[in-house]
This record gives sequence, C-alpha cells and structure tokens, in this order.
Amino acid sequence: MSTSELIELSGVSYELHGCRILDAIDWRIRAGEHWALLGRNGAGKTTLLQIACGYVWPNAGGQVLRGGQALTDLRQLRRSIGWVTSTLDALIPRHESVIDTVVSGRYAGFGLKRLVGTERPGEAEYQDAHTHLARLGIAPLAQRAFQALSQGERQKVLLARACMAHPLLMFLDEPCAGLDPASRESFLASLQSLADSGTGPAMVLVTHHVEEIMPAFSHLLVLDRGRVVGNGPTRTLLQGPLMTQLYDGAVSELVWRNGRGWPIGP
Repeated sequence: MSTSELIELSGVSYELHGCRILDAIDWRIRAGEHWALLGRNGAGKTTLLQIACGYVWPNAGGQVLRGGQALTDLRQLRRSIGWVTSTLDALIPRHESVIDTVVSGRYAGFGLKRLVGTERPGEAEYQDAHTHLARLGIAPLAQRAFQALSQGERQKVLLARACMAHPLLMFLDEPCAGLDPASRESFLASLQSLADSGTGPAMVLVTHHVEEIMPAFSHLLVLDRGRVVGNGPTRTLLQGPLMTQLYDGAVSELVWRNGRGWPIGP
C-alpha cells in the first residue's frame, strides 16, 4: 500500500436485506493522519471499516482505492492494517502469555504456537514486543496470562499486539467499550502517547462517545444513519448544532478541557 494515500472511498454505498446501511460515503485517509469516526450505534461505522479493508464490498455503488489502486492484494493490505477491539479477546488462547500474544501480531493471526509452526520467533521479535509493552506502560505484565488481565489491561496488550506488524494504519473499533472510567482514561492516554511519538501508524478511532476523542485525533468523520454529516477538522466540526442533530437534542453543547470536548445537555 502507498505510504501517502492509504484509503480513498468515493460515493460508497452498501445495502443489507434491502436496507441502505451506508449512502454515498466520501472519505480519504492519508499517512500520518489520525481520525475519529463518530456516530451513534447503528450509524454504519463498523461496516465502513470492513469495506475499507475489503471484508465487505460496496454492493450499492461507489469505488474504494487502497494505496491509489482499485485492485490490490487483500492479504497484504490486511497485514498493513492493525485492529483493536474488545471482540478480539475471545480469539486469544486462554493460557497464552502476554508477551506471546503481542509477538503473534507479527504473524497477523492468533495463538502464537499455532501460527508459526516450525518457524520460531527470534530474539528480535521478543525485544520488539517488550519495547511496545514498555511504551504503553505495561511491561510488568509480559509473563502474565492474557486472560487473567483486567479488560483495560487487555486493550493495551491488544494495542501493543497491533503495533507489532508496524502497520501503516490502525483501526480502533470502540476500544473503550465496557471499560471503567479509570481504565478508559488510561487507555486513551496510551493512544495520545502513541500519536505523539510520531513513530506509530495513522489511526482511526471509532466511537459514539465524543469525550473519547483525544487531541491527537485532529480529523473527524461523522456518520448519522449511514450518511456523512461532518467531514473535516475535529475542533471545527464539534459544535453545538452538530451535537444536537446527532444526539436528537440530548446534547446541546460541548465544554472543552485539555483539548477534549465534554458533552452537556440542553
């Protein structure tokens, strides 16, 4: 995939059982950009990511370019895109250690022993994994069993795992779902730190909670009922009128603190 134009969607539409899930979506992600994808439940956010990665095709019209090309090796594409979501928890072997879980990210699969077969990861892979864990402040968890961790700790481990393949782009699909406030803030701080490092991939944070959009996510795409209702700079778009539309009047304005917008009611 090109390192400049990562994903470009033009007029992308998708239908399922006669229902229009996405309608004429235009969206472009460039290398180094950090996007927030905002919308309430059922807005079509996850479907949009699946189309971007080639898991779902725009069956109702539109074009998807990846690295500037309409046709590409989807296996190679998916190796260049990291995913972080709480639904991945169930795919991690029950007794696998954290360090092995992170190393498995290099092989784009789950269960290190099942993945590599006769090919064994070397010292460089494990050193890389330790570096990612340390950068996220969870190095002491390396020898713990993944399934013995708290949900917040698991999300950080999955973030480290996604970094192992050195992806150009990372999708974070509602990664804070189910986290308590302290765990959520700790995870979001890790995202901000990764973005600030300047060495990580472009990121897309999917959420329906506006306060989860950290300052690093300077670009914003807003979906409502499968349509784009906002596309541009985050701080410009996150204003009262859009919040009123998106949340049916339950949010009338945002209070900005430390670069984040906190919603308040009418």
